[in-house]
Amino acid sequence: MATKINGKLLMSGTDYFRVEELNPYSRLDDQPEVKKAEEEHANIRRAIEGAGIEVIKVDAPPGCQDGVYTANWGLCRGNKAVLASLPNRRQAETPFAEKAYRELGKEIITPPYLFSGQGDSLPCGDLLFTGSVYRTDPRMHEFLAKELGYEVIGLQTVPQTDSTGQTVIIKATGLPSSFFYDIDLCIGIISPDLIAWCPEAFLPESQAKVRALNIDRIEVSLNEARNHFACNLISTGETVIMGDSAPKLKAALEARGLKVITPHVQELVKGGGYIRCVTNTVDNV
Repeated sequence: MATKINGKLLMSGTDYFRVEELNPYSRLDDQPEVKKAEEEHANIRRAIEGAGIEVIKVDAPPGCQDGVYTANWGLCRGNKAVLASLPNRRQAETPFAEKAYRELGKEIITPPYLFSGQGDSLPCGDLLFTGSVYRTDPRMHEFLAKELGYEVIGLQTVPQTDSTGQTVIIKATGLPSSFFYDIDLCIGIISPDLIAWCPEAFLPESQAKVRALNIDRIEVSLNEARNHFACNLISTGETVIMGDSAPKLKAALEARGLKVITPHVQELVKGGGYIRCVTNTVDNV
């Protein structure tokens, strides 16, 4: 029997959801239809609960346009929660994240550097795949290993570049950009011994790190990862909840005997987030 993961998730809501230009996918001229986003969020929650996962619902942080993306609130293991240190436009979410974790009895740990929470740090058994440069300071790798006891696998995705080959800087945050700014856009944890990942999303050194690990891997195409957010999924180890526009990954998962549930997501993605992004696992062991 597969090892169960993601048994308990934290979700907020779409009450204040809108788009600001904080990542390569968000554009001010493409605002979401909030009612449809609310319906998508509810459908994701139903799919998650249908897979046997407990959802802890908290109020959306007032006035926080990205407060629906709870993955970026922090990273939990056992009774500890390392808070995220988010870009300037999202810092108002932090008090709400801390309150939610405290109400769950978590010991709160404040990070010393930029850190994008579970959006950029994915537990896989005792391994922790963690991003670098775009939303997480590389110095967080050692900090997370010390505080949470994971073996941290530090990775970097390819940068977004302009016509001259220079890395694009997001004006609103001053941070360098990548179409995979959080690694939950290019790695999905299926079970502690199986991941779905997009090799083309990573720099060669990071590709080599992943290939050297003693875990099974499903390769996801750059098209399905970047254009259809295929890797941004939730898995129990037996059931996978992913988007409905990545048929190749869906077929690969089903070929391994996994059940796949595919809610439709169209509005939530306008803010650069997807299914994994709107959840935060609080029972990592």
